[in-house]
Amino acid sequence: MTWGTVGQNQQSPWTSAFLKLNPSGAVPALELEDGRALSESNAILQFLSEGTAFLPSERFGRAKVAQWLSFEQYYIEPVIGSLRFWTLTGRLKRNAAMVPDKQETATKALRALDRSLTDAAFLVGDGLSIADISIYAYTHLAGDIGIDLPAYRALAAWLSRVAAEIGPNTPVHPYTIDPHAIVRD
Repeated sequence: MTWGTVGQNQQSPWTSAFLKLNPSGAVPALELEDGRALSESNAILQFLSEGTAFLPSERFGRAKVAQWLSFEQYYIEPVIGSLRFWTLTGRLKRNAAMVPDKQETATKALRALDRSLTDAAFLVGDGLSIADISIYAYTHLAGDIGIDLPAYRALAAWLSRVAAEIGPNTPVHPYTIDPHAIVRD
């Protein structure tokens, strides 16, 4: 399998070769040994976790994972992810009209996570799952947009547990040029 991410295979995500893997030009993309490709982080997580402890084998557990993956795509990535991108790339002022609603939605999402984690070590079951990995990705960076994560006690404890499970110093790559730039070969 080949990850289609800049820096790992040194292929720009805006080349025609990469656009064959993922027509939107977004990362990540995963190319399988047989040439088939998957894009979108949650689809890749589901594929890679099949048959592992990171994806429950029983029906309800799998549905709970799907629930949290949907939550991540609706409340975390387009909210915390967008606010973080705008903040770190100087685009916050340009998007000022959307900022208050996104900040309110971020607060609601973090409160929901905090409530869900009050009596649970992980989002689904007793161990780390792809639901935790997916939600963690942008949530642990919410401090970059001025959110006081320690104020959410259960969530903060969960962030520490997930960090301990995935290992220290997990890299967070800086933002690069606009992914919607003109395709260059």
